[in-house]
Amino acid sequence: MEDPDPKTEELKMREAGHEHEESELAQASDTSAEADTHRRRADKAHYLREKLEQREESERRAARDDD
Repeated sequence: MEDPDPKTEELKMREAGHEHEESELAQASDTSAEADTHRRRADKAHYLREKLEQREESERRAARDDD
C-alpha cells in the first residue's frame, strides 16, 4: 500500500496548526468581534482539515484498488 500524498499530510498538519492558533487567539481576544473573527478562522481551518482527511482516505482507497 502506498503512503498518502505528502502534500496532503503537510496541508493537514498546517490546517491543524491554524485551527489551534486561531482558537487560542479567540480566547485571548479583547473584543467579541475579534473573538468571533478568530473563531470563524478556526472553524474554516477545521473544515479544511476534515476535507484533507477525506482526501487522504480517498488516496488510500485508490492505492488499495490499484493493488
